[in-house]
Amino acid sequence: QVQLVESGGGLVQPGGSLRLSCEASGSITSINTMGWYRQAPGKQRELVAIITSGGSINYVDSVKGRFTIARDNAKNTVFLQMNNLKPEDTGVYYCKSWGRTADYWGQGTQVTVSS
Repeated sequence: QVQLVESGGGLVQPGGSLRLSCEASGSITSINTMGWYRQAPGKQRELVAIITSGGSINYVDSVKGRFTIARDNAKNTVFLQMNNLKPEDTGVYYCKSWGRTADYWGQGTQVTVSS
């Protein structure tokens, strides 16, 4: 079992920044890839960014150049630095881990971009 706990969400004005964190605990040696999804009201959950254990990174096109995903393996934590936030970035952000035998989700953290 892996437990994922997100933090760092909140309310921010357009153009502002937030940094999300996701700390993993439990059977962390089974984790390979970690990433962030988001779900806006009335929309499907979408993949925002992923990072493999080897450091390979991918982003959805809409956040390229604004968001940065990073991973601290010593602290079992993955981060999502979000800059130049836009109202369309609003949603619940979920951390996800992919492992050898199972995938796990965090509980989500709300990000609201509004003036």
